[in-house]
Amino acid sequence: MDVRIGIRRENKNRWERRVPLVPEDLAALQKDQGLHFVVQPSEVRVFTDDEYRAAGISVDERMPGAGIVFGVKEIPTQLLLEGKVYVYFGHVVKGQPYNMGMLARLLELGCSMLDYERITDADNRRLVFFGRHAGQAGMIETLRALGLRLAVMGHRTALAEVKPAYEYRDLADAKSHLREIGARLVKELPGALRPLVIGVSGYGNVSAGAQDVLSALPIESIPVQQLKETANRRGPTAPALAKVVFREEDMARPRDASQSFELREYYSHPERFEGCFAAHLPHLDVLVNAIYWEPRYPRLVTKEWAREQWASGVPRLKVIGDISCDIDGSVEMTVKATEPDEPSFVWEAATGEVRDGVEGNGPVVMSVDNLPCELSRESSLHFSSVLRTMVPDLAKADWQADFDRLVLPDHLKKALIVHKGKLTPGYAYLEKALADAGEMKQTTER
Repeated sequence: MDVRIGIRRENKNRWERRVPLVPEDLAALQKDQGLHFVVQPSEVRVFTDDEYRAAGISVDERMPGAGIVFGVKEIPTQLLLEGKVYVYFGHVVKGQPYNMGMLARLLELGCSMLDYERITDADNRRLVFFGRHAGQAGMIETLRALGLRLAVMGHRTALAEVKPAYEYRDLADAKSHLREIGARLVKELPGALRPLVIGVSGYGNVSAGAQDVLSALPIESIPVQQLKETANRRGPTAPALAKVVFREEDMARPRDASQSFELREYYSHPERFEGCFAAHLPHLDVLVNAIYWEPRYPRLVTKEWAREQWASGVPRLKVIGDISCDIDGSVEMTVKATEPDEPSFVWEAATGEVRDGVEGNGPVVMSVDNLPCELSRESSLHFSSVLRTMVPDLAKADWQADFDRLVLPDHLKKALIVHKGKLTPGYAYLEKALADAGEMKQTTER
């Protein structure tokens, strides 16, 4: 296949250093598949221009002849080019208003666009993802926020020495440091703070990454049924740390009390369920949120709950590590996304105001929305190892064919949101979001 494929430079923000395909994998594809790659130069990318050149990959600002272009994050609207095939995280499938302009421009330019998020198997499980690395980096940042919050409360612990995830050499370095901290914590943590209970909502890839980092600490895993009992075991003989993982049946219950919880029913008809997670919150020091959420599902933590709790005293919950980072989502106090150099804020329960840092009268919220970039090299290596297997199918496809004649494996074709300037059948519902965004823009311009 004499096809040229471009790898664009990431420029969404100064923290984004990841790549979709690493030099070693491009070299193998170039050799084994007869493909040709060209990479835009970048001064911040975790794999340098010289590393690509050493692998035999061309580096050129214009990416000449590249009909297919891979990226990681959304491409700025003004940089989209006519007729190209783009592959990146589009963040449009929920009709996100902030990306409807980009989607409209793809249609206008006659482009095609595949979204990594929608590359799934027959059971709708994602095949290419950074979720595990988001969980790992997010857990490091959450532990750091906990250590700093405890310090301002007058409890200086070894957790205050946890560094930002991006300051560690790699994940192994971070885990080594956490093991050292954990050994000291077991000896030094006062009985009044024992156990520090960390709850993790969800059990997918993000949760697995968070729990992987927690495993570096001396932490006791407990079932949900023992949460209250364990949390109340104050004193020097209690464990320093305890972990509990919540599943859907721990977060919601049928509105009809005579009915039992059925997972399929919950996802098919969430309106028949109500949230019940508030019952667990009084027993947690930290909540790590790792679930997928849409507005039709119950929230985990509401502003009303926080207002009530802080009005009557200082509740046990200190930090919410919202790795999912849905604004006004399952954690209603996540009112903004943060960046790695200022990862946390306090949602002031009395006023609803936001104060950067960890001091204030309300929960600390860690809501970095681009966590995998804090472990850029490792997350890129993993992502590329999976994505490289899909590149040949994308390269040999006839992108001039109409959608119904376009030959692609099912897991790739169902990820095609736009083809030749038109929404594909599975994403026709986005027409309404596009129209609403267009009307809003006209109203604003008036």
